[in-house]
Amino acid sequence: MRAKVSVYVATSLDGFIARSNGDVDWLNDLQRKMPPGEDCGYRAFADSVDVLVMGRKTYEQVLTFGQWPYGKKPVVVLSSKAISFPAELPKTVSHSSEEPDALVERLTAEGAGHLYIDGGVTIQRFLAAGLVDEITIATIPVILGEGIPLFGPVAGDLWLECIETRAYRFGITQARYAVSRKE
Repeated sequence: MRAKVSVYVATSLDGFIARSNGDVDWLNDLQRKMPPGEDCGYRAFADSVDVLVMGRKTYEQVLTFGQWPYGKKPVVVLSSKAISFPAELPKTVSHSSEEPDALVERLTAEGAGHLYIDGGVTIQRFLAAGLVDEITIATIPVILGEGIPLFGPVAGDLWLECIETRAYRFGITQARYAVSRKE
């Protein structure tokens, strides 16, 4: 049995995960409105994950945040080009140029039971490969007008089943979906 593959992401109301230049300043603005200690379930989700898989652009964005936010959790950065990691990053951060199906197969064989996929293109690639089992989307009450979309073209309709929805008093709505599989 292969590892469970999940997406946990925030989007603007109009479906963007970042501005066109990759900036996520609007997420920082939102955090100032949130009650102290509130994380909309992210910590519990992250604790359930064995390995985080992210794209190179997401990795580069995370480096601008200051301290590495994932501790010693294994993180695989997908990129077709080699990556030189800063010495201060944990040795649990690695690079891969594997295709999504090969990476999931390898990580499952290494004992991973739950993978977290992050980054627009990376999420789109795992969806296109039919590997995503669950998607959690936090919709932020801001309209950006343009930016980097969460979803791109798909080969056919991709149906989701809503498992859970939640509305937070500070404006976020969050929905968790199971990705339906065609029989």
